[in-house]
Amino acid sequence: MTATHNVEPMVKADAICKNFGSNQVLKGIDLHVQPGEVVCLIGPSGSGKSTFLRCINHLETVDGGRMWVNGKIVGYDLKGSKLYEQSHNDVCRSRSEVGMVFQQFNLFPHMTVLENLIEAPRLVRKEKKAKAVARAMSLLEKVGLAEKAQSYPRQLSGGQQQRVAIARALCMEPQLMLFDEPTSALDPELVGEVLKVMKDLANSGMTMVVVTHEMNFARDVADRVVFMADGYVVEQGPAREVITNPQNERTKAFLASVLSEPAAA
Repeated sequence: MTATHNVEPMVKADAICKNFGSNQVLKGIDLHVQPGEVVCLIGPSGSGKSTFLRCINHLETVDGGRMWVNGKIVGYDLKGSKLYEQSHNDVCRSRSEVGMVFQQFNLFPHMTVLENLIEAPRLVRKEKKAKAVARAMSLLEKVGLAEKAQSYPRQLSGGQQQRVAIARALCMEPQLMLFDEPTSALDPELVGEVLKVMKDLANSGMTMVVVTHEMNFARDVADRVVFMADGYVVEQGPAREVITNPQNERTKAFLASVLSEPAAA
């Protein structure tokens, strides 16, 4: 999780706006993420965090501003001074370079764990089965689930399914990983095993943008924390600094609410 600051940002968002009907969800977001940097997006529900994450991967189209990933404008080709919307196939090709892990695991229930992992490399990249299987087994080893390769999703715990989902995203060898509250659907006792995999991934140098309510993870693993509220970036800075000593009153109130201990009975 060491960022490289003198090169092209991996993610460059300039004045990003997004509307759903009359509801303006993102109101001019500016954010750069450097290669190797881990950025956690925090804030109350409805602040626009997940929508912004989906804009990075062009799962949502922006209504204003521009988004670049790895030097390329997301969703468009620039020809001269004009932007042209990419075809569906070109969007899918670009999206394959960005891994994304959702709240729900989204594994194919009729496929084994191994089949889930090799499906995209074989279909999208036309990889030979042996190569795809070798990478998949290596990644399952890394997330501690090599022995579950022939199991079906229904035979796994929620934490195991989420670790498989992370391994599946990594099978496409992405340069950027996006996580949208990956532990929010898990029972509390399963959260730690997923966060450990994410921490190991961060330590390996993967560029990561993580929407999370896990403040300890954000403090200990992220390089930078970005606090969002009402569609704006309200405060950002070094993770430990923002979480332990926030400057904005809105950030202070949010962190006080999520970090407060339950009252003793």
